[in-house]
Amino acid sequence: MKRAIISDIHGNLEALTAVLAKIDSIGVDTITCLGDVIGYGPNPVECLDTVSERCDLVILGNHDQAAIFDPEGFNPVAMKAIFWTREQLENDPDMDRADQRWDYLGGLPRRHDEGEFLFVHGSPRDPTNEYVFEEHIYQTAMMDALLSRFEKFCFQGHTHLPGVFTESRKFMAPATLSDSTYNLGDEKCMFNVGSVGQPRDDNRDSCFVVLDTEARTVRYHRVEYAVETTRDKIYAIADLDDMLGDRLLGGR
Repeated sequence: MKRAIISDIHGNLEALTAVLAKIDSIGVDTITCLGDVIGYGPNPVECLDTVSERCDLVILGNHDQAAIFDPEGFNPVAMKAIFWTREQLENDPDMDRADQRWDYLGGLPRRHDEGEFLFVHGSPRDPTNEYVFEEHIYQTAMMDALLSRFEKFCFQGHTHLPGVFTESRKFMAPATLSDSTYNLGDEKCMFNVGSVGQPRDDNRDSCFVVLDTEARTVRYHRVEYAVETTRDKIYAIADLDDMLGDRLLGGR
């Protein structure tokens, strides 16, 4: 089975559209989204509707959660963006459709365990909010705690930084992998699938992975999209800080 795994769309419709077109060209059996469908970007309603239609499994992200409840730990720019996002979801003239979106968000699971494979937004220890960065491979206690929370392979997002964390305390960025592909073996691994709508690894192109359970591989894909279009949409919305558009251009 081929499974496309996307994450951190953040209301970026241009990026989501381009990624789904790439996924369609590959030919997959199922699409999983690891959360943060909304927040930061200019098209939260359209992205949420698209994900609900196209993805077979969607995990709750911290921005999705913040739209439902009061945001905690958000910086002023992110907080202002989530309040604007909430208004877009609330102000749909079709109240039934608006209620359906809130019900959909409220029903998203925080984690999904398929035995060999675990799917979360943040980490296996804190599925919604914990960040796992490259430097954490040197923190033995933290890594031991994370690795003990899943059977074999964990897929996550949240940091927007793609790469593979191994049980032997290595971090491998996609560019260091042969053909951007990791071969599943006996070693436990955590895979950060990167971000569709707001990459932060100095590469502006959207990132996602395809898990092939027959070939036993995880392959990273990058997809160009109309970054300037998304940026200009952000510029046109007073409640979205211009830096949210500017950062897209450099993948920061």
